[in-house]
Amino acid sequence: MGGTSTSTQQQTSQTNPYASAAPALNGILNNINSLVPSAGSLTGAQAGALNTIEANANAGNPYAAATGNLATGLLNGGGAQNNDAAIKDNLSSYQGLLTPFANGSMVGQNKALQAQLDAIGSDVTNQVNSQFAAAGRDGSGANLQALGRGIAQGTAPVIASQYNTDIGNQLNAAGSLYGAGNASYGMLNQNQAAANANAQAGVGVGTQALDAQNWGANSILAAEAQRQGIPIQNLTTLLGAVSPVAQAFGTTNGTTSGSQTMSGAQQFGTIAQGIGNLWPKTKFT
Repeated sequence: MGGTSTSTQQQTSQTNPYASAAPALNGILNNINSLVPSAGSLTGAQAGALNTIEANANAGNPYAAATGNLATGLLNGGGAQNNDAAIKDNLSSYQGLLTPFANGSMVGQNKALQAQLDAIGSDVTNQVNSQFAAAGRDGSGANLQALGRGIAQGTAPVIASQYNTDIGNQLNAAGSLYGAGNASYGMLNQNQAAANANAQAGVGVGTQALDAQNWGANSILAAEAQRQGIPIQNLTTLLGAVSPVAQAFGTTNGTTSGSQTMSGAQQFGTIAQGIGNLWPKTKFT
């Protein structure tokens, strides 16, 4: 019948740096160690810079109010429609001036035409009457017929020309009113589109205005994060420099354990050998 025996070993090993490099390594470690006490705090310059940032932040963003006013103005159209009333008034005045011509009420209303017609009638009357008077037929039916025909022939071209002019003016006035309406409505539509675009831009500026209002608080948060982060970063940097050295040239402790199974004969032999060692050895001569 066999048995089991267990043995345990304690092993310690130490790795030392190359002797020639030891002075330089120790010097580096000493310099790093000298930085450790101050690594967990800010330098005077760092603290002063952060204090300045926070002081400026507490004073607020000087452009916040102006940015807010700009956002409000853009959201209200940015003044793109400020001249809409004047554009409408101009169109109304133009329509008032041209409407009588466009609707035909001014056809035949040329006051200067009547004086011209009267002059033609007078000239024709004098000429025809003088001819009939010279012939001794003054006041006759033929005289009156010739007088009427002469006046009609003299005034008809003038009246027709004026009528054509009046109709042309009517058409031109109507076209002008149509064009003026389209131009005015086009300007109004452009102003509306610009106002819409300004309002959309105002949404973005509104966000910027809110950021400007929060600028002080965000700056303080960022400064305080640096106030905590700089020492941590310094310590982390030093730890990163020291840890590889400590790991490369450190002491290693280890424990080794094992078990061995022996037969009954092996165990008996081992016990017998131990007992034999207890007896004194006799030397025979």
